[in-house]
Amino acid sequence: MARLVVVIVAAASLALGSGDVRSRPWPDPPPNLVQATPRIFTSGQPPAKSLEGLGEQGFQAVVYLAPPTVSDAVRDEARIVGGQGLVFVNIPIVFDNPTERDFETFAAMMKSLGPRKVLVHCQVNLRASSMTFLYRTIVGKEKPDEAWKAVEKIWTPRGPWKRLIEEQLKKHGVAFEIF
Repeated sequence: MARLVVVIVAAASLALGSGDVRSRPWPDPPPNLVQATPRIFTSGQPPAKSLEGLGEQGFQAVVYLAPPTVSDAVRDEARIVGGQGLVFVNIPIVFDNPTERDFETFAAMMKSLGPRKVLVHCQVNLRASSMTFLYRTIVGKEKPDEAWKAVEKIWTPRGPWKRLIEEQLKKHGVAFEIF
């Protein structure tokens, strides 16, 4: 299966601004929302109404980690997000087969987003929390015990996800054990 990364950049997204968080509450927040860092949030699939308010919440980019063909995907997500001047990226990670290439693509995209406030999401926040953990520890050099707290709020990776995380941490010399 070919990997596809779709990026829509509206002109307004090029001006980073201060990245401030607006005070207006979300009318319909995404499920399993976790603030991983001051600028990175992870969640399950946001409903369309929640996606429509991302710009008002100070978000500047959305990274979607599930295939756009999953049953609960918002069909017009790229248009909704891009219409607000936000960057939209889709990295369609097959849940039962996450790969090193998936992580490398995610890490490169996150690095390219720089200081932007980003929502990383998938269907439930399993892909998103795991990839964000790897990015924070491998690229961001954060302490794995601290970064793991955001994952633990959602799940304990097993099977192919546990394997991917352990392989990537070992490859990059990060000592951490998933129990």
